[in-house]
Amino acid sequence: MKRFPRQLALFLCIPALGVLAVPVSPLPYKVAFVIPDAVQLSELSRVRVDGWLGNRIDANEKSRLLVVDTVPLLAGYIKKPGEQEWIGEHVGKWIDAATLAWAYSGDAELRAKIDPVVEQLISTQEPDGYLGTYAPDQRFGLYKGADWDVWSHAYNMIGLLTYYRYTGNEHALAAVRKMGDLLIATFPAKKSILSAGTHVGMAATSVLEPVVELYRVTGDERYLDFARYIVKSYDEPGGPAIVRSLLAGKGVDQTANGKAYEMLANLMGICDMARVTGDRDLLLAVTNAWSDIVRNRLYPTGAASMFEHFPRDHVLPNSAADDICETCVTTTWIQLNLKLLEVTGKPEYANEIERSLYNHLAAAQNPKGDDWCYYTPLEGLKKYDKGITCCHSSGPRAMALAPTAAYLQGDHVLYVDTFETSHASFSVDGHEVALGLDSGFPRQGGATLTIRSDGGAFFALRIRVPDWAAPLHINGRDYGAGWAEIPERGWKDGEQVRFTYNLSGRVIPGEYANFSRAAFGWGPFILAADISRNGKMESPESLLMDSRFAPTIADASGDLQFSARARGPWDKDDVPVSLVPFADAGSSGGRYSVWLRAAN
Repeated sequence: MKRFPRQLALFLCIPALGVLAVPVSPLPYKVAFVIPDAVQLSELSRVRVDGWLGNRIDANEKSRLLVVDTVPLLAGYIKKPGEQEWIGEHVGKWIDAATLAWAYSGDAELRAKIDPVVEQLISTQEPDGYLGTYAPDQRFGLYKGADWDVWSHAYNMIGLLTYYRYTGNEHALAAVRKMGDLLIATFPAKKSILSAGTHVGMAATSVLEPVVELYRVTGDERYLDFARYIVKSYDEPGGPAIVRSLLAGKGVDQTANGKAYEMLANLMGICDMARVTGDRDLLLAVTNAWSDIVRNRLYPTGAASMFEHFPRDHVLPNSAADDICETCVTTTWIQLNLKLLEVTGKPEYANEIERSLYNHLAAAQNPKGDDWCYYTPLEGLKKYDKGITCCHSSGPRAMALAPTAAYLQGDHVLYVDTFETSHASFSVDGHEVALGLDSGFPRQGGATLTIRSDGGAFFALRIRVPDWAAPLHINGRDYGAGWAEIPERGWKDGEQVRFTYNLSGRVIPGEYANFSRAAFGWGPFILAADISRNGKMESPESLLMDSRFAPTIADASGDLQFSARARGPWDKDDVPVSLVPFADAGSSGGRYSVWLRAAN
């Protein structure tokens, strides 16, 4: 299978900067955001991420999206009703993820798989626009076994809009318009949209995000009016009151019923509604929710939820018994941070994306890329799910989006937002510019950035410095957490910027339920003790870690492994214990733990 021809061309066809293959750029929107974006994410066909994260991104495509059996995903549309009440959400999620992965890799085999699935899905749409899996007498309501209709339409809209923007297929856009028109004809003309959604209506109102997207793609004001109705419906009697609650200072656990996935899906729509209308109160509600999650409900691995809800402040159990960290929640958390990064350009959102990608999202993914966990505990066993579940369909969407955060572009500013060996290309005032990062990450804290340009482009460079990487050293100057900036100027073709940064082990003292425990990190990675990597270890709980010593890297190549010091029940003195990234722990079926008993 041929891979990466376009990305390699974008960097290796220099110095002429000719384009050997045409990038697949998404179609431009007809409606711009009223609140302009501070930065633009990387175009998927203009970026390439290698290294540790790049391997996970590639495995997601090759071992999951390219080989998934799409027949069961379409079965409920071909023969109604479907076998699962939520079977309708999966094909739209797959189309979205697969289209993004194809835009990134240019893999003709994947594109050949996507096209017929889209055609089959569209062929099942009924004349009134209905594209769901329920019988005619159980539609757009809360019927037993048939209460996720608007939700499934939302994911079909998302998938087909992504496909349309990258392929220009007008049949896909027409199908989305028909769905939008059906929703407008149904809500509120016949009933409240809250009456068609579980979790205080949030499952249905989450359609806000693709409705705003449809407005931006078409410029049809009817869809913006419908989006306004959805936001207004939050405050109907018995409604979720999402915006009002968050503006009043309530936490996400006290908003609606605290259902994490559905609330985050709504927050993404609210964020886009703020951007398209200029309503900064809506944006404030979203950032209030973000701050509450980060302060009170976020695991150090970049995920949230217990029993699929936001728990009370600082209630962060570790075990599988509490159904923690639903992968759908991790996915929507990453997606929300991507939106907030775009609109603000603030590094804290990029930091959260990095934290989730390297830890809880990758931990939910089998390293081979084929299966995903529904929940991913911080201790115990990982249960990779081979069935059709919401999380098995959601996780690949976030991994397919990962390359978009590697590099950013602002007004005469290019941002390096990754430490992985990678490259990306941009158009700056009509000049083609390529950035290539040759990095020692994740073993050594140094990198060389090479700029290729025709010499006519003027721009500043900014490199993100997360807390773990500070200080970052460039040209005799140390930079703390935030953006390290080289001011705007012209750049010579082939000019290089060399920088070093802190890449070392760290000890994370436990709090609350993990008081008297410690976790260990290396760069962005949270580490874990896995019994399959430690010969005499009976269980991670038997270890008593010496938390005075940070872990050190144990090998120069191959799998990432780290050495820390601990004492087991069989030892009189401290002995080395092997730690691995949480993302890799448990992948061989062994028990593992992130939080370990601390001796100091």
